[in-house]
Amino acid sequence: MKPAALQQLTISANFAISADGKISSLHQRPSGWTSRLDFARLLDLRRQADAIFVGRRTLVADQMSLTIPDATRQPLRCVASASAGFSGDEKIFHTPGGAIHLWGPRPTTQLPADVTVHSGDLTSFLTHLHLEQGVAHLHCEGGGALMRMLIEEIGVDYIHLTWAAHTLFGGKKSATLTGRPELPMLQSQHYELTCFEPLIEHQEVFLSYRLKSASAQ
Repeated sequence: MKPAALQQLTISANFAISADGKISSLHQRPSGWTSRLDFARLLDLRRQADAIFVGRRTLVADQMSLTIPDATRQPLRCVASASAGFSGDEKIFHTPGGAIHLWGPRPTTQLPADVTVHSGDLTSFLTHLHLEQGVAHLHCEGGGALMRMLIEEIGVDYIHLTWAAHTLFGGKKSATLTGRPELPMLQSQHYELTCFEPLIEHQEVFLSYRLKSASAQ
């Protein structure tokens, strides 16, 4: 259950998964392996959010700027990092867009002056975004470790998936939606399917899920 201070914060996530349920290959293949319609859907979901949240490894692997082309309103760009491992060359730091908030150890490399670094736990960080930055809708785009933290510590209200039947990543250690597959979750989470849209010509399916209330689980 969400902490009291975050009850009014909507959290969603968007991932592409392979036919065998992986979000990437063992060596973290960059994005771009799904259709142009999937990318258009990614941008549509970003437009609904006040802040985009990703892990550092996903940010670097996919060379993400976390922006919406031609949009007058850009979401905040939030990055989680378990280390201080930013080089300063990451695309996000050199692309105009929403304000940048880093959560984790203070980077040892000099970053732009307008980048805000946050310490503390995940709940404290999200509470700051919600109450101080006006974020009503936070949207996660990876990776699996961050998604797992959000599910277990806070709660993810909506999950959007593109199931790509055209790709098999394989590898028992390849990351799934909740990170390393050999680590079981603390407890099951129950969702209901709200969208099922097959795209036969692209060999993909758009899926959306909504978290069931605690009383319904």
